[in-house]
Amino acid sequence: MKLLLDANISWRLIVKLKLHFEDCFHADSIGLSVPAKDIEIWDYAHQNKCIIITNYDDFFDLVSLKGFPPKIVMLRMGNQTNNFIEQKLIQHKNEIEALSKSEDYGVIELY
Repeated sequence: MKLLLDANISWRLIVKLKLHFEDCFHADSIGLSVPAKDIEIWDYAHQNKCIIITNYDDFFDLVSLKGFPPKIVMLRMGNQTNNFIEQKLIQHKNEIEALSKSEDYGVIELY
């Protein structure tokens, strides 16, 4: 399971998240333009079998239009600290893993 943090999520989370999610990358560090366009992130995630972690509805809209993959974890918790986001992702690791394996759904929302 590969996680790709959207440009709107801090790159500082990568080091901490790699302890729990081995394959974890940030949109600013994968060779895309900075800031990367949503469709560039989408295409990269699709080609590389990544789950996009984001708090922007644009990716939810793309899933609605194009289907999945890639799959999306929507952070629905407003503007939070990196520590809060890190703990929320770790807390929901099993659900994220289930998302990665599911053929029935392509989005989960974390509150």
